Amino acid sequence: MPLPVEQLRELITTDVSRWRKQNCVSLMDHSAQQIRAVLELASELKAHDLQRKSSVFWDYPRTLAMLFQKSSLRTRVSFEVSMAHLRGHAVYLSPDDVGLGIRESVADVAHGLSRWVDAITARVYHHSMVTSLAAHASVPVINALSDQEHPIQAFADLLTLQEHCGRLGNERHLAYVGDGNNVLHALLIGCAKLGVNIRAAYPKGYEPAAEYVEAALQAAQSTGAHITLSNDPAEAVHQAEAVYTDVWASMGQEHEKEERAAIFAPYQVNSALLAHAAPNAIAMHCLPAHREEEISSEVMTLHNTTIFDQAENRLHTQKALLLLILGL
Repeated sequence: MPLPVEQLRELITTDVSRWRKQNCVSLMDHSAQQIRAVLELASELKAHDLQRKSSVFWDYPRTLAMLFQKSSLRTRVSFEVSMAHLRGHAVYLSPDDVGLGIRESVADVAHGLSRWVDAITARVYHHSMVTSLAAHASVPVINALSDQEHPIQAFADLLTLQEHCGRLGNERHLAYVGDGNNVLHALLIGCAKLGVNIRAAYPKGYEPAAEYVEAALQAAQSTGAHITLSNDPAEAVHQAEAVYTDVWASMGQEHEKEERAAIFAPYQVNSALLAHAAPNAIAMHCLPAHREEEISSEVMTLHNTTIFDQAENRLHTQKALLLLILGL
């Protein structure tokens, strides 16, 4: 049963989560309590369908600048729809509109946008861009994807795991198979901080960055999460409740596509690999998916519902994050 609106107001405005006017650049900067706050509020928003309510939220429309160096379907639509549901407004800024770091310095863009909008979300090639925006902006900055981390994707992934497998903690077992990329970085931190066991497998030379592994292992010491890294996909998937994969060549790596396809072929998530997982294990993918590359068409079709639940949850978790950061 959804919480009454007044209790939702209290949940959003409470100081317990400490999200108010905070950046979201890396999950390493946030506590398990903050991560759970986003997931709990996202669950309530999903159940309550608050976008259909009358103006119970903001007295005037809050505005979000969407600063994108990379194109996107899910990120752009989910942020724009989130702001519309919350009676706010999103301003999309393409690379041609801004020329971040070329036409105008990152610092000047951050200072200028801070005078006009209430928050900035940035989808960039280099993580240094989003950290520089956060350093110079006087409004909150949300990392909508960088080469180093994808925190907003992790929120949707964790909510999906919670919905399909149960409350997040030491009972949960997630496997990730593929490239040790920005998605895995965020998952390592998110899982470790919430006590979720995660096993990752990747080819030699494509491991996650040491700083993320070290941060995850440190967080796991207090939560009891087991973090296992290997080059064996079957070992990673063994008795896992959920098996996650991502594209083998991300945006900006297109020139490596053929080379990566040969190296990553043994890491395809298919029915043979899923046979090592727990009975009724779910398959996850952050999309876009390349069928018959990182995931077979058969698995993609069989787990279509879960994968698109995961895509839908980008909307609910981002809406929750915006509410917690911007308040009412």
